Amino acid sequence: MSDAARLAGIHAEAFDTPWDEASLSALLVSPGVLLVAEDDGFILIRVAADEAEILTLAVRPAARRGGLGGRLVAEAVVRAATLGAERMFLEVAEGNVAARALYARTGFAEAGRRRGYYARADGSREDALVLSLNFSRPLP
Repeated sequence: MSDAARLAGIHAEAFDTPWDEASLSALLVSPGVLLVAEDDGFILIRVAADEAEILTLAVRPAARRGGLGGRLVAEAVVRAATLGAERMFLEVAEGNVAARALYARTGFAEAGRRRGYYARADGSREDALVLSLNFSRPLP
């Protein structure tokens, strides 16, 4: 099984509208994209100049609440900083309470909002919160 196929399987368990193998395969070979993965989860980031962006963080539901998400974020920050990034950004659905709590624990703060950013299966839209982490602030 390819890395992209394995990642697509995890993403399908983690999200209602998952990314497919082709999308993940294309991202994995994109400039500046880094993967941090463990058996039950992964994070994809993109580093450009002095900024990094979390593209996706996926953890299998059975492995949640055990610290894996926090470890993945922490390792992604270290790798991005090593490549010269000074801050990291991400978008998270406003209603994703668990993810927002994870990012708050790792030092991310709200920097903005994208109204109606996420499309839901029922046709509704949900705002995305833009979160940022300045690397000069140490991880808690």
